[in-house]
Amino acid sequence: MKFPRINPSSFFLFSAVVSLIATLTVTRAAAEAEAKPPTGVIKLDARNFDSSIRDGNVWLVEFYAPWCGHCTRFAPTYETVANTLHGMHKKNPSRKIMVGKVDGSGEKAITSRFNIMGYPSFFLIEGWSVRQYDGKRSLEDMVKFATVTYEEVEPIPFMNSPFGPIGQLRALLMFLGTKIVDCYEYLVAKGMSSVMAAGTIVILGIITGMANIIIFGYLTLPKIKDD
Repeated sequence: MKFPRINPSSFFLFSAVVSLIATLTVTRAAAEAEAKPPTGVIKLDARNFDSSIRDGNVWLVEFYAPWCGHCTRFAPTYETVANTLHGMHKKNPSRKIMVGKVDGSGEKAITSRFNIMGYPSFFLIEGWSVRQYDGKRSLEDMVKFATVTYEEVEPIPFMNSPFGPIGQLRALLMFLGTKIVDCYEYLVAKGMSSVMAAGTIVILGIITGMANIIIFGYLTLPKIKDD
């Protein structure tokens, strides 16, 4: 049985056309996916929080706790707030507002940065500017705040903001505290008494602190020159 001969130039032309069609299809699908606004509230945590709020969009973020009754009752309304603001992306593409939430009971470091004192708490993040929302928890008021009246609220001063030195220090202290508790629980689980575990952590803390002081002093103190 003889197979028909294939002209190499025709084969390469056919392959190029197929590749072009595939590329255009993938590009169109990606563009449609990017243009389609998200649905519902976006869950934020330590893995995606900073990368999300630095995506060039405005973010309305709720800090909640699963045991908070006010948060649970407000959840359906907040979903509507999210869908409403996400639905405005096409009307106002220059200022897209994303809506997210953070579980404050689990994300201690993020919660410390924002100095959360109660749940639910709401913040509007636009670049380095952070404004706290203290108005009514209603669809109309929250949408109006995110789109119009936010300018009437004074931003949190940068020094004390979640992105400033004090906010970062709060997050660091919370992170270290969490690691200390984890270390203590690990030592106790391995059979060490609670007193011995606490003493071990204190000794390690003192040694680490002294080492940091020595290293910091060596790097920052002026060197004495020999004449």
